[in-house]
Amino acid sequence: MNPFQQPGAFSWNELITPDPAAAIAFYTEVLGWTVEADTSAGIPYNTIKAAGRPIGGIMAPPPDQPAMPPTWGVYITVADVDETLQKAEALGGRVLMPAMDIPTVGRMALLADPQGATFMVITYAADITG
Repeated sequence: MNPFQQPGAFSWNELITPDPAAAIAFYTEVLGWTVEADTSAGIPYNTIKAAGRPIGGIMAPPPDQPAMPPTWGVYITVADVDETLQKAEALGGRVLMPAMDIPTVGRMALLADPQGATFMVITYAADITG
């Protein structure tokens, strides 16, 4: 199974933290991850790899949310982000961040389930899904 192609699969994990360098130092030592700096999406981003395979990222909070607390986020692959948002809202979920396109990555959005648990949904760009 390719988690970038399989709807419903947990496909990416991302840490947003005010001190990415400290987080990288901690996680690489504790978990043995390797991390590569990446600015291809136009923002400083650090791709986490386990056994050479990309599994997530570490980044600073967005400029418009500098006080955001450190948090891990999970991405779940879906066939169609916009359709998923409509279905989630109809079932009592909330859209916390509307769908947006990330160049070379795909289309994503942030949701909360009816109890308030948050998660990201994403449809990956064709060149990522392999």
